[in-house]
Amino acid sequence: MPSRRTSRVEHDPWIEHLAWLMDSSIGIGRWSIGIDGLLGLVPGLGDLAGSLVSILIVGRAVRAGVPRIAVARMVANIAIDALLGTVPVVGDLFDFAFKANVKNVRIYQESLGGVRTARHWGFFVVVAAALLSVLAIPVTVFVLLLRAL
Repeated sequence: MPSRRTSRVEHDPWIEHLAWLMDSSIGIGRWSIGIDGLLGLVPGLGDLAGSLVSILIVGRAVRAGVPRIAVARMVANIAIDALLGTVPVVGDLFDFAFKANVKNVRIYQESLGGVRTARHWGFFVVVAAALLSVLAIPVTVFVLLLRAL
């Protein structure tokens, strides 16, 4: 059965250009912003539209044979960008600063270039620990309330 994966190509000009357009195409002094940040200013649909464009990079990575854990990290970057971008004002500033697409292109290139994926596993371990810590707070409060009764 033939593999669905294409040849391992580290340099993909199309996604590099897309990431630049979305995250860094507009220079403002020492800083640069992209269309993703501007889309995030549109209430409701802006972050969704930016995320849909970002998924194109992930799809290209999947077709190129990027390891699943690296793809999961790329999806996590998009989710962080979209979720935090929905917070009024602060989320918009975050959207301009957090360059998920550029990060995802770097993950794509490093993964196909042979860089080990251990740091992606470490990221998810930290996220899981943080989520468990957040969940432990209400459980602890509930147990303490039950003991007080």
